[in-house]
Amino acid sequence: MEGWSKLQSSIAGLNIGQSAGKFAKGFNSSVQATRERLGQVAPDEITELPQEYKDLEARVDALRQTHIAILKITKVYETESYDYPTQVQESITELSTSIGYGITNFAAANLKGTNLPAPSPAAPPPSQHKTLPHALGRAATTSAIALQKVDPSGDNKLGKGLALYSGAWDKISTARLEQDSNIRTHFLQPWQTTLTQSIEVAMKARQAVRASRLELDAAKQTLKRTTPARQEQARLEVENAEDDLVQKTEVAITLMKTVLDNPEPIKNLNELVKAQLMFYAAAAEALSGVQGEVEELSVAAEGEYRKSRDH
Repeated sequence: MEGWSKLQSSIAGLNIGQSAGKFAKGFNSSVQATRERLGQVAPDEITELPQEYKDLEARVDALRQTHIAILKITKVYETESYDYPTQVQESITELSTSIGYGITNFAAANLKGTNLPAPSPAAPPPSQHKTLPHALGRAATTSAIALQKVDPSGDNKLGKGLALYSGAWDKISTARLEQDSNIRTHFLQPWQTTLTQSIEVAMKARQAVRASRLELDAAKQTLKRTTPARQEQARLEVENAEDDLVQKTEVAITLMKTVLDNPEPIKNLNELVKAQLMFYAAAAEALSGVQGEVEELSVAAEGEYRKSRDH
């Protein structure tokens, strides 16, 4: 039992000694960092890191800033209403309006008693999306219905034009939701993963290099100032710190190269471009599909106006 107690005491003493040593190294490194920040250390007393390491640092920093800058803007795609007009206060009736639902129910209510087949009333859309395309579609649909209701001739050209316009925006609003979903899945998620995981791992490896470099330079300063009795121990600490810095620098170089060689960012960018292209192509197709008809209505209305003025 007595031997066991001595062994425990020895282990406790060793642990205390190790903790004290770590604390002293940490303290010396902090002092070294402060002195460097204040310009109290000569440049030749700061250990120079390999040029390859410094070049990789600059490239990783540029890659990191690129991810942050693009992410700062593209994060809007995580919020559906990024382009919804803030000043718009749509009523519950307007929010429940869509081209299919609104026009179908208008026809169902107004074609009764005529020879035209009346469609069955449609159910309102299950969810209301607050985007600019949806808002434009709802406003055009509501206006088209209102104009047709009060026009006894049933030939309100502006109402017809707005119905065509709202139909185009109904298609565009669907494409807009698909675009946002694709961007979130195929661009934003992997782009954020690269930033928070791959690049962050490299950044932590660089922090370890900096801590090791400060520890080495602090050990060198201690060696300069130490007493003859502590010379050998101080020299060993410098050697150990040098080995540690070499090892950590090699690890950081490997990790930084891995991040820079990763093709994921350019693949992610391609997905962003594809999603946006599909949306704008769908928007162009939908609008070009109705523009000719709206123009015909416009020309007809202008002709009727001039004709009425001539009489």
